[in-house]
Amino acid sequence: MPRKTLTFLVALALTLPAQGADAQDATEGLRLSLPAEALLDTRPFEREAVAEETLSLEEAVARALENNRGLRAERLQTAIQGTFEAQERAVFDPELFAELEISRDQSVRQLEQIGETDTVTTTRRFGEAGITQALPTGTDLTVSLRSSRASSSRVDTSQFTTRAGLSLTQALLRGGRIESNLVRLRQASLDVEASEYEVRGFVEQLITDVEGRYWDLVLADAQIAIFEEALAVARAQLDQTERRIRAGDRPETEAVSARAEVALRRQGLIDARADRARAQDALARLLQADNGGLWDTRLEARSEPELERYALEPLDAYVALARDHRADLNETRLRVQRNQLEVVRTRNGLLPRLDFFVTLGQSGYADSFSRTWRDRQGDGYDLAAGLRFEMPIGNRAAEAEHTRARLTRQQIQETLANLEQLAIEDVRATWFDAARVREQIQAQKETVELQEELLRVEQTRFRVGAGTALAVAQAQRDLLESRLNLTETVVRFRQLSTELLNASGTLLLHRGIDAPGAERVEIRL
Repeated sequence: MPRKTLTFLVALALTLPAQGADAQDATEGLRLSLPAEALLDTRPFEREAVAEETLSLEEAVARALENNRGLRAERLQTAIQGTFEAQERAVFDPELFAELEISRDQSVRQLEQIGETDTVTTTRRFGEAGITQALPTGTDLTVSLRSSRASSSRVDTSQFTTRAGLSLTQALLRGGRIESNLVRLRQASLDVEASEYEVRGFVEQLITDVEGRYWDLVLADAQIAIFEEALAVARAQLDQTERRIRAGDRPETEAVSARAEVALRRQGLIDARADRARAQDALARLLQADNGGLWDTRLEARSEPELERYALEPLDAYVALARDHRADLNETRLRVQRNQLEVVRTRNGLLPRLDFFVTLGQSGYADSFSRTWRDRQGDGYDLAAGLRFEMPIGNRAAEAEHTRARLTRQQIQETLANLEQLAIEDVRATWFDAARVREQIQAQKETVELQEELLRVEQTRFRVGAGTALAVAQAQRDLLESRLNLTETVVRFRQLSTELLNASGTLLLHRGIDAPGAERVEIRL
């Protein structure tokens, strides 16, 4: 039966008088409008599972850390950032170079004096090899060895030339400071560290989600057990009411409220089973690996909330911990440092380029390659030194880039300050919710005890003929709601305890999970 129809019948039944012929006639049609299959305990959300697995909370967390696809993707981000750092380090790696060239040319001259032409063929072979390196000091070094051979058809011998040279270029203004030349490398290193904090934050949120979905499953199982028990009690009350009606002790109108109570309990049980199916799928998605085998596995949770293990510390303690340990705050602090390095780099770009250079080489000439090194006759050298200056007129591009870097630094500092306020608000709100829920637990326990006593009183009054089935149904309903509220409150406090640790950035520390990014980042400007 649709939920709207069933709810309407229950509401109407609660407004009917308990006795009287008119009431009996009015409710006869209502009683018949409830089909017999409405009382059957169907299980539309419980498929036949191919396997069953029992998990503790710790096992669920461990499996998520091992199998979760999102976490695998986050871990790859750190590796990707590491490649950028290696790329920036490679800027200062030495580099080998080599060149080999062969050329041939032929020239023809007209000798007018003798009326003939003179053809000259020249062949040149040239080779050079060396190593060059850029240093963080703004120095470029090059060491090279060059050799050439020239032969001509006009002479019988070839001429060999060799040269060993060293060149050095030192930046004096732009690019002449180590801190500006290492900016890219340090930024890449900060990006790697920031990615570690990002992964840490993802892991903390993943554990929070896993524990939350785990306790949702525990809550769903508890609700199913409560509704099954309540349904059994409601059916027993209906049987007792119908027996007394047949015996003539009660009017037939008494059966309406009892039947309505059975229908409500069955409806609640169906909803509880649907909630369990959703809770299991949500947990399975976080736990399963590539094969997806948990979709058809029935997961059973064996851990209990154990509230006595999770006491609330003072609010100020959580706020202080959040300032030091929250991954998003530390990641943003690293972004501030990265942008400060960008200011250093762009400030360097404002300077004109002034480079000092010097080139030194020694050359040898002979009729064979080996003699160019052995014989000192004919050796020569070359030496050059000077300054090279370069300055864009106006330098507007560098000015704009530096201004943008300074404004971006100010923006991210404001973002950090705002993020700290949001983090404190998050911690305070979660702490207030956890404290409120914790206080409600004891009050709801007392409510359950009182509702149990009230139900016993109404059942006793019904047995002796002083009460009505409607009063018993109402007492059963109140007891059911109080038990459900208590169960939800206990589970909710356990979830809030995890959320509070996550908000303070200490969830991994409390769970004994070692991961990078546990230390506070200090901004060094």
